[in-house]
Amino acid sequence: MFGSFTIVPAIDLREGRVVRLRQGDFARATVYGNDPAATAQEFEQQGASIIHVVDLDGARAGEPRNLAALKAMRAAVRCALEVSGGLRSMSSVEAVFAAGANYVSLGSATVLHPEFVRAAAQAWPGRVLGSIDVRAGRVAIRGWEQTSSLTMEQVALGLREAGVSALIVTDIVRDGTERGVDAAASAAFASRCAMPVIASGGVASLADIRALSVLFANGVVGVIVGRALYEGLFSLAEAIRAAEPAARAARKKQKH
Repeated sequence: MFGSFTIVPAIDLREGRVVRLRQGDFARATVYGNDPAATAQEFEQQGASIIHVVDLDGARAGEPRNLAALKAMRAAVRCALEVSGGLRSMSSVEAVFAAGANYVSLGSATVLHPEFVRAAAQAWPGRVLGSIDVRAGRVAIRGWEQTSSLTMEQVALGLREAGVSALIVTDIVRDGTERGVDAAASAAFASRCAMPVIASGGVASLADIRALSVLFANGVVGVIVGRALYEGLFSLAEAIRAAEPAARAARKKQKH
């Protein structure tokens, strides 16, 4: 899925619109557009190979709520779509795949229904990722509105045993704040869990992209970028170029 370090732009959906939340707070949402398909097209034109799509309404409801927007995005772009939010049953995963997703990431289900995660990973090998959203060292669930008693290490172990292909790890305190990333923490966690990790939360500059991109060999295979792109701190094309030296090195290493 990730042959080299990958920049993954995010499209968060709420009532069919493109939004971003600050620290996962639904009361602190900023609307960036009414046409998710057009946003997806713009990202693809700038070089996106995969887009992270979050159904925020689905995350709260426990089942997909923005399938029409997902179908519109699928019709508009050829790049891969990785979708999360409200996926807590086999039927919900089937619905999202039918609407055009290439991959899904499971969040709350990893805590609430671990047996379902295992079944999904077996049914769709290589297409199911685990999503670990962390607040104060504990894993948050149900659209980040509740916090479980589990640590990220405990959840990661269960996900590895379930057979997911990679982990998306979101630092909720940093998410949507442009505070910068904790590259060292991402690398340390990837090493501890022995799985590919996609970092998420807090990206504020191209320096953050570079700091993470050199960690590909440590297991940090990509980064999800949201508000920084929408606020114009840098473009997706600029982020991809910033990561290219590390990506080139990874490709060279793979050849040898």
